[in-house]
Amino acid sequence: MNYKDIPAKELHHIKTLGQLKAAGYEPRSVKQELRDNLIAKLQVKEEVFPGIYGYEETVVPDLQRAILSMHHINLLGLRGQAKTRLARMMVDLLDEYIPVVEGSELNDDPLQPLSVYALEQIKRHGDETPINWLHRSDRYTEKLATPDVSVADLIGDADPIKAATLKLPYSDERVIHFGLIPRSHRGIFVINELPDLQARIQVSLFNILQEGDIQIRGFKVRLPLDIQFVFTANPEDYTNRGSIVTPLKDRIDSQIITHYPKSIEIGKKITKQEARIKEPQKKLVQTHELVSDLIEQVAIEARTSEYVDAKSGVSARLTISAFENLMSAAERRALINGEKQTHVRIADFLAAVPAITGKVELVYEGEQEGAGMVAHNLMGKAIRSQFLHYFPDPDKEKKKKDKTKNVYKAITDWFSEGNTLDLLHDVPDKEYKKLLNSVPGLRDLIDFYQKDQPEDAKLFLMEFCLHGLAEHSQLSRNPLTAGTQFKDLFSSMFSMPSFGKEDFDEN
Repeated sequence: MNYKDIPAKELHHIKTLGQLKAAGYEPRSVKQELRDNLIAKLQVKEEVFPGIYGYEETVVPDLQRAILSMHHINLLGLRGQAKTRLARMMVDLLDEYIPVVEGSELNDDPLQPLSVYALEQIKRHGDETPINWLHRSDRYTEKLATPDVSVADLIGDADPIKAATLKLPYSDERVIHFGLIPRSHRGIFVINELPDLQARIQVSLFNILQEGDIQIRGFKVRLPLDIQFVFTANPEDYTNRGSIVTPLKDRIDSQIITHYPKSIEIGKKITKQEARIKEPQKKLVQTHELVSDLIEQVAIEARTSEYVDAKSGVSARLTISAFENLMSAAERRALINGEKQTHVRIADFLAAVPAITGKVELVYEGEQEGAGMVAHNLMGKAIRSQFLHYFPDPDKEKKKKDKTKNVYKAITDWFSEGNTLDLLHDVPDKEYKKLLNSVPGLRDLIDFYQKDQPEDAKLFLMEFCLHGLAEHSQLSRNPLTAGTQFKDLFSSMFSMPSFGKEDFDEN
């Protein structure tokens, strides 16, 4: 019988050490196991890390090379770059089940026992030693590095209660209470935010990474543990709480640098996959591709903004939370107005400010209003950037010698005559449509440049056009308590600058 040919569901029929030997089982290290299973997936061209977008040509190949090299791994990158998710997905490269000595706290391999308990069981029962089967999901251990983590937590220490209960002297190995690392024997052990681990605790990892064993004070025992280590860390210049000590860094075989999505399309894939949009919301709220583009553009603008601390990064959680907020804003409006279906608006996009303010760290931390202003500014820049993908450049139109050829002239002239437009956030769809159609030339512009769009999408683009003109200093946009007011730029020249305008930068 070939052990490798036995289906996973039939392995549970093997219940003793003798049966396991008869099945042809051979011990294999966890790194060899990961390597063999990765090779098998690559040979049949199976996707190894499904749902991880943007890393296909960079991080994933690096991670696969590290696994093939049987390396300990450090995933280095800013917040929200799927470091922990990658570590957790490595579990899928483990065998579905492995045999362990029944009752062993160190997941002892029946053919390579480590603990005193497992050695005694095999010595006493021989081939009749009972075994259990450990699922791969139980072979993953994750520890967040916090300042209160001790060597006893990770490695272990003598347990006086166990010594008293078993009536054993402290010199007996059986009084040891093993920490998280020994209990992860034959599995994957992940330490998140490694620089946050105190330097003296990092030192305790030296031996396990290099020699593969642990040392517990007062005992001569040396356990050759079999563990795949994965660490995650932010760049050291950002984590002012601490750093990775140099000898430890030297012992980590592969350091893989993660990054943010390199395009809006990749960012949208991640956001749509991760955003928790409820089925009732999907039925109630119609979306537009432009909304997703705007949200991703906010993150792009934030990562290059002079107001946002680049060292801290801008997490992918920003776009995920912003999209969830946007959908909830549209849902709330529909519920208030008793509407069975609605379409997203730019007002819903602007309502996602709370999802942004908590996810960007300012270069100069000030009042809470400061973060709000920066959020509005980033949203304004996103609108300005995306506007040119849908409509002509207002600045070029304004410079045309023949003013009648300016496609925005009818719109700006109407506001120049002293007219204003107040768009409240929660206005019903019928009133929303009436207000937008009241602006001469706005409907004609959309019908010409976006003629293939459905009616609800055209209304959305009409509102977007007004915001875009405000961003290009063709109109004035002022925030109201529960909405936005558009009017002529010159009539409000001495008023406060509206959110998102370029003169905010100058101020």
